[in-house]
Amino acid sequence: MTVTLDEIDRTLLAALQEDANWSVSALAERVNLTTTPCWKRLKRLESQGVIRGRVALLDPETVGLAFTAFVHIKTNDHSEQWYKTFTKVVTEFPEVMEFYRMAGEYDYMMKVQVADMTRFDHFYKKLVNSVPSLNNVTSTFAMEALKYTTALPIR
Repeated sequence: MTVTLDEIDRTLLAALQEDANWSVSALAERVNLTTTPCWKRLKRLESQGVIRGRVALLDPETVGLAFTAFVHIKTNDHSEQWYKTFTKVVTEFPEVMEFYRMAGEYDYMMKVQVADMTRFDHFYKKLVNSVPSLNNVTSTFAMEALKYTTALPIR
């Protein structure tokens, strides 16, 4: 479901994507509202699912998780039961940061964040031994992050 956003909503959301620590009074001032209408807009955006949560973004390198891998998977089993099992197993791996069902050459892709190649190898072995019918598992490794953002281009 797409939600209709006005200019004030977009400005609020852009500010929160920059820094979720803004106070309601600071946000209200930024969008030329008083605090109560601003707070009501924020609550509406939360209840509509536009704002799913507010989190702290950590620097992977400073917490010892600087190794980024992209894992591409092909399977010959496209049954509903296999899909449910596969998605349950993969979503339980804390190393998997993002997980997608794809169109194109590969059936699935995931972004994996670990400390180093040794930890990735451990993850890889755990993955391939946890799920049957993985036909092809191919990994590529990021050498340098050139752009990373969580901010959606809502303007």
